[in-house]
Amino acid sequence: MKLLDLDNPEVKLASKTDSNFVDLTATHPRPLLKRSRWQSLNGLWKFSFDDQGKCVEPSDFSQWSNYIEVPYAPESTKSGINDRGFHPNCWYEREFETPPGDGRLLLHFGAVDYRARVWVNDKYIAEHEGGHTSFTLDITHALNDSGTTKVTVWAQDDPHDLAKPRGKQDWHLKPHSIWYPRTSGIWQTVWLERVGETYIGNLRWIPDCERWEIGFEAGLAGNLLTSGVQIKIKLSAGGRVLASDTYEIFNGEITRRIVLSDPGIDDCRNELLWSPEKPTLIDAQIQLWDKDCLLDEVQSYTAMRTVSIQRDRFMLNGRPYYLRLVLDQGYWPETLMTPPSDEALRHDVELVKAMGFNGVRKHQKIEDPRFLYWADVLGLLVWEEMPSAYRFTPKAVERMTHEWTEIIKRDVSHPCIVAWVPFNESWGVPNLVETAAHRNYVLAMYHLTKTLDPTRPVIGNDGWESTDTDILAIHDYERQPERLAHRYRADIQISDLFERSRPGGRILTLDNYPHQGQPVMLTEFGGIAYAPIDQPNADQAWGYEHCSNISELEMKYAALLKTVNDIELFSGFCYTQLTDTFQEANGLLYGDRTPKFPIEAIRAATLSGQGLCTPTSC
Repeated sequence: MKLLDLDNPEVKLASKTDSNFVDLTATHPRPLLKRSRWQSLNGLWKFSFDDQGKCVEPSDFSQWSNYIEVPYAPESTKSGINDRGFHPNCWYEREFETPPGDGRLLLHFGAVDYRARVWVNDKYIAEHEGGHTSFTLDITHALNDSGTTKVTVWAQDDPHDLAKPRGKQDWHLKPHSIWYPRTSGIWQTVWLERVGETYIGNLRWIPDCERWEIGFEAGLAGNLLTSGVQIKIKLSAGGRVLASDTYEIFNGEITRRIVLSDPGIDDCRNELLWSPEKPTLIDAQIQLWDKDCLLDEVQSYTAMRTVSIQRDRFMLNGRPYYLRLVLDQGYWPETLMTPPSDEALRHDVELVKAMGFNGVRKHQKIEDPRFLYWADVLGLLVWEEMPSAYRFTPKAVERMTHEWTEIIKRDVSHPCIVAWVPFNESWGVPNLVETAAHRNYVLAMYHLTKTLDPTRPVIGNDGWESTDTDILAIHDYERQPERLAHRYRADIQISDLFERSRPGGRILTLDNYPHQGQPVMLTEFGGIAYAPIDQPNADQAWGYEHCSNISELEMKYAALLKTVNDIELFSGFCYTQLTDTFQEANGLLYGDRTPKFPIEAIRAATLSGQGLCTPTSC
């Protein structure tokens, strides 16, 4: 088995367009830090459950019961296992030909839910905890001379543990209400990468439009040389070189600001700015040198764009920008949280834009970096939201803090991400109103997020019971548009709204945390289910309200969106939701992404509130 080599003329190289200057067809699992030689380990692995937890290392495990198709979770149909019972332990194993070459061999896991222990050739390598984050292991020291390498993985995921970040994974045997099938074990790409003895371990890009410069940070890994190592950075867009600099690295890290030539006038600046309407990316070629010896070479990208809050408006590139988001659960019927293909991720981004939305709130899921890549390339705003734990315990706090920190570190350089959401609807802090410790936890996560990334807004607790937050995000599933219009009418005293309104039976802001002029957004509403009575399990279809025919759904959506679009108080909205998700039948698309009514009608309603179908014509 050979490593993929993009220098090989037989390998199909990605194409480029005039407006985007990164590969559009490459499927590298880590698009922000690509090397030419890598190899996927997806495919058939040996697999067994160990419900009694009798095995603690590979030598204890002698009999494999199945093969599984990695990276699909064993609860999914696509995995070949399709078992949604309670299984706290999964074991995986496969062999591969050791890739030839000098230097180090890195083993990457996109995500393993929830705790993973890894052995290579029966040597224990490391353990990772956190079901939504990537991790990398240097397995060089465990290789042998046989030419074959064996990887064994033990994934532990207690289905009854409610103190770990689990998002919408149900604790019942079968999914119910708004909770979905569990995902255990490996659910994102496993891959290999050959690097030198000294290599680039991490990158971070921080655009600054006011100063017309790009912040650049890099850290080295492997054997760190004490002196003489230089890093060369070449930034280009549209075939035009924007910067070509060389810096000396000290102590294995570097932080620099790359100042671009500022044209000054907006019309000229706009040619380089990233937005959903014009997602211009800046290609980055980075080389690591020790005198005349090339140590490492990677491709990356960034973009010039800023997001901020100015008084009551969300700002993109220094201008007010109205957010039209849709709630995106990120599940597929046969593959659960894992996309069936890279094309499926691209298709989701294209569908969302075609429906008139300019962004998504990824709900209770940290999406595959390939989704963020397509959002970067095609132009889609993303709110990234931490999957919740349900209990408030010291262990839950420790787990969430650790995993959220890893998430921000991994995804902070994606231009598409414009907001962080550490909490949703007080999940994991059920006594937020009464208990100081719960409030302090929410406050701590808000300020931790602002510390790790001071460049993006943070929504402290999306939905209600807000403390410190940059956007006041309201969930209100009022069914009658006229009541919504009255509740958020232009002449209402804003203090009355936040002191007296209780959508969902919850207060909007906690005492001592009044509205301070932040933007107000309606970040969950709608949830209209279409469940025809002649369909199987129609009585089990879940939604905040129900329609029995498509015309009724279209009219209700159009009327609701027109109302919300017309409410001047809101700086944007997030409609519930993009797709049907198992028993939840309140998507604008079915689970297989088929629109429930014409895309053109959805788009018209999303943008103006005037759908193609009106109450009088349907």
